[in-house]
Amino acid sequence: MSHRPSDGAADGARAEPAPLPDIGDRAVRPAGPGEGGGERYTRQVRLPELGEEGQRRLAASRVAVIGAGGLGAPVLSYLAAAGVGVITVIDPDTVDPTNLHRQLLFTAEDVGRPKSEAAAERLRSLNPEVEVRAVVAAATADSARELLAGHDLVLDGSDNFPTRYLVSDACELLDLPLVWGSILAFSGQLSVFWGASGRGVTYRDLHPVPPRPGEVPSCSEAGVLGMLCGVIGSAMAMEAVKVLAGMGDALFGRLALYDALRARWDELPLARDPRRLPVTMIEDVAATCGLPGPTGPALDEVAPVELPELLAAGARLIDLRESHELSGGMIRGAEHVPMAELLAQVGEGEPADGRVPSAVRDELEGAVLYCAAGSRSAIAQSALAARGIRVLSLRGGFDAVRAGGPGITVVRPG
Repeated sequence: MSHRPSDGAADGARAEPAPLPDIGDRAVRPAGPGEGGGERYTRQVRLPELGEEGQRRLAASRVAVIGAGGLGAPVLSYLAAAGVGVITVIDPDTVDPTNLHRQLLFTAEDVGRPKSEAAAERLRSLNPEVEVRAVVAAATADSARELLAGHDLVLDGSDNFPTRYLVSDACELLDLPLVWGSILAFSGQLSVFWGASGRGVTYRDLHPVPPRPGEVPSCSEAGVLGMLCGVIGSAMAMEAVKVLAGMGDALFGRLALYDALRARWDELPLARDPRRLPVTMIEDVAATCGLPGPTGPALDEVAPVELPELLAAGARLIDLRESHELSGGMIRGAEHVPMAELLAQVGEGEPADGRVPSAVRDELEGAVLYCAAGSRSAIAQSALAARGIRVLSLRGGFDAVRAGGPGITVVRPG
């Protein structure tokens, strides 16, 4: 397997990266004879690459899944059906109606329930032989190592960059293989990471620098098709089973790219950056690249029907979207201040320490923020609240008022 060369030392010399370790070494020790079998697995056990021993490896496996959403739903379903012995579901969110078109573990009756608990209940029904643990909490810089310790492999289907970095860092510290995937609009990516005591490849070798807040839209803003979740989530489950059972050629040292509109898979080689120092602690990058909160209302949320009264009272209305997003219009009376620019005004990354200029503080206090669907405005609201500035977030963002409403007019930017 060839890998893209990395820059060498300061003299500009090019150096071939060291060969990656064999991830086949991370196959799980199989359970005892007769354990983890059963009629339900007959069709997969017939595959010589898996066989009875591979099935016993799956039965002995302990897997943690970060996120029970669009990617987590197919991942969890296929791992439970395949007979993975212990599955820990980690998700702080509750089921929302907008989840149902792509998160097929849930039904309308689950709306409002914690995702991890609803998913665990469904998985136990799907396969009573599997032990499923529900964790209704987010993985944080303080909790990630404890949550993931004791597992054989982690799958990350989270939808935000801070979680992806801290999960990758925790896996590197715990020396755990990590199957990662992401989706947006019609595109998906996935890979298998393993730090291997400084010899392997991790998420930080793919994305060394976290993006700025609002730089990359979320699925709620850019949109996503449920079928794409199924494609990437199923592929993630396949890679996990390959690593756990020790079969095939895992997607380690390679990045798979899927373009649904072209119906095409592409692949890029990945190599460890020889200049990157090993992770020694879990970094919380939420302050520098933004972390969406759990499903539910923002800190101070205003409904579209309440907006006209606020504007009549003199409230400032700020559109946080990027310039290319304005072609569909703006709410009349709104000012366009991209999210990154707004946060820069108050000293992005700085704590509330009184250094925010009083004029900026006064101008922002009580303002109403909106983006495409409400995610970025909620992130900006939290960042401003940390600096002692209270603002409101428009529920549903511009999408909620696109067609106008009582007292709300959508205009083309001048």
